Amino acid sequence: MTATYTFDVFSSIDGFGGVSGGDWGGYWGKQGPELLDRRLALYDTEQRMVFGANTYRAFAQMLSSGTEESVRDPWVTRMRSLSATVVSTTLDGPLDWPDATVVSGDAVDVVARLKQDSEVPLRSHGSLSMNRALMAAGLVDRVQVTLFPVITGETGADPIFRGAADFDLELIESRTLDGNIQELIYRPILHG
Repeated sequence: MTATYTFDVFSSIDGFGGVSGGDWGGYWGKQGPELLDRRLALYDTEQRMVFGANTYRAFAQMLSSGTEESVRDPWVTRMRSLSATVVSTTLDGPLDWPDATVVSGDAVDVVARLKQDSEVPLRSHGSLSMNRALMAAGLVDRVQVTLFPVITGETGADPIFRGAADFDLELIESRTLDGNIQELIYRPILHG
């Protein structure tokens, strides 16, 4: 049996995963109790996290410095307690993350093996370039976009799908959180 792989990402309406400058704060300042409860529930089941090196470094830095308000949220603590694979050709272990291993190699090959060998679902939060490559290779089973009600035209950073292949998306599930945040879960199908 093949493990399910979910690409989990936060996004502004205009498709950015973060901001450069400005005064938005974590979650663009829009989080509420429903979002935080939903995030905790998502990470309450056993699963393996998969990160690229840049996302791992960003999480490790934020968590060690406590610079983002969101790093104190219970779902982040739970995510950090899950087993993790960090795909990197530049990092060596041990990592400052409980139960994390570094696997060197091409992400497509590494994740293809993980999908075959894992007894639990796989989830990646962030890791944009890695997940675009995994989508193009047909290894992403679900794209989970949490869409925040903001446009970050001047401060937007990390365009989520810039450079991605073309995909049709089949909506599997949707919900509204805190009255204005959309969680959309899609099955990606390579277009053409």
